Amino acid sequence: MSALKLTQIGNSVGVIFPKEMLARLKLEKGDSLFVSEAVNGFMLSTYDPEFEQQMAEARRIMKNRRTVLHELAK
Repeated sequence: MSALKLTQIGNSVGVIFPKEMLARLKLEKGDSLFVSEAVNGFMLSTYDPEFEQQMAEARRIMKNRRTVLHELAK
């Protein structure tokens, strides 16, 4: 477990992540983190549930329209 310190960044407050933690999370400047509420606090993740829902719908459409997509790819 690591403690992160809140710091003033302009008119906002932010958190500085240590390089080691960013490397383990495979995060770089400009990447997004998503916050979800958990039983014992909050969870930070790179998982975007909205994107996953969009991809599931795209997979469904691609499966149903396989022939059409195959013809368009020619």
